[in-house]
Amino acid sequence: MLRKVAVACLYNEAKRNWNGEIFTGSKLSRYSSMYGNVLPKAPVVYRTKRPENLITTIVVACRQFSDKGTFEYVCDETLEAFSDYFEELVEGCGHLKSADVTYSDGVLTVNFGSPYGTYVINRQTPNEQIWLSSPISGPKRYDFISGQWIYKHDGVPLHKLLDTEISQIVKQTVDFSKCLPNVNVK
Repeated sequence: MLRKVAVACLYNEAKRNWNGEIFTGSKLSRYSSMYGNVLPKAPVVYRTKRPENLITTIVVACRQFSDKGTFEYVCDETLEAFSDYFEELVEGCGHLKSADVTYSDGVLTVNFGSPYGTYVINRQTPNEQIWLSSPISGPKRYDFISGQWIYKHDGVPLHKLLDTEISQIVKQTVDFSKCLPNVNVK
């Protein structure tokens, strides 16, 4: 039985092996400790045999953007949409009168005030990532995978995490999926 598992790869070599699952196990941790946050230009493929002849194929993250300009465009689209949506949410919440939303030079800061804390979401160009600092879940680094920003350690998209955490703060259901960039990355 062949189980195909892939992380973060839209390259042609990996497309045929990717079934949309996110791998979060020890192989990925080992890869991360060997290479840090620097992603290879081509997919890294691991094949392991497990009990009962289960073969796992893992395609570890590779660069998603053909150039720095494309990455910055996707980040700017995402962060500007987040900024606009946070502004809309804060303006509609009477209990967040002291909240402040600022976006400048690739850094979005959302200060909800006490007792909620401050969110910082920023572009990390060298790593081709978006970084989040959350007062609830802590720091996370997101890679652009199949049109979404995904935290590769747990497979949770950035917009889903924000849906959960921000809903608690604004005391209403929110939908950050409308902030996803509408782009095709080659």
